[in-house]
Amino acid sequence: MQQLLVIHHAPTHNVQQLLEAALRGANHPDIEGVEVTSVPALAWARGEQDETVIQEADGYLFITPANFGYMSGALKHVFDSTFLKIGGSLSAEGNASDSVGEARRRLYGLIVHGRYDTTGAVRSVEGIVGGLGWRRGGEILEALGDVTPEHLEAAEDLGATVAIQLVD
Repeated sequence: MQQLLVIHHAPTHNVQQLLEAALRGANHPDIEGVEVTSVPALAWARGEQDETVIQEADGYLFITPANFGYMSGALKHVFDSTFLKIGGSLSAEGNASDSVGEARRRLYGLIVHGRYDTTGAVRSVEGIVGGLGWRRGGEILEALGDVTPEHLEAAEDLGATVAIQLVD
């Protein structure tokens, strides 16, 4: 059974809606052979999670608000506290180096909600997962303003897309 780990920081109704839609997609009844685990990013700050849950997963879906031009502090803490332990390594150019660990080439998806801009949040997550050697499993969903039915459909599609690729 493949493991999809959904790490989220959903402090607002908008981000919560996107999370729920992504989980609906990832848990679609037509997708067999994938176990989906949803963990709040704050679980790492509270000491309830460590790198083990990340190491055991086959793919990831990150859901975060854009806060002050960056990913949420909670999601940043997840990466800060686990990066080297899960195989992160950077070359002098800032790319994934040859010493990247066994998590290299794993799939990830990203959903970011912002009021006005998500550019910095997307760039910050992309930089970190690049240092892990992970590969994008679908188009990044950048939802601006109030969440629309189109955003929810795209979140559900991304959840399903990442999950189905784990069993292909």
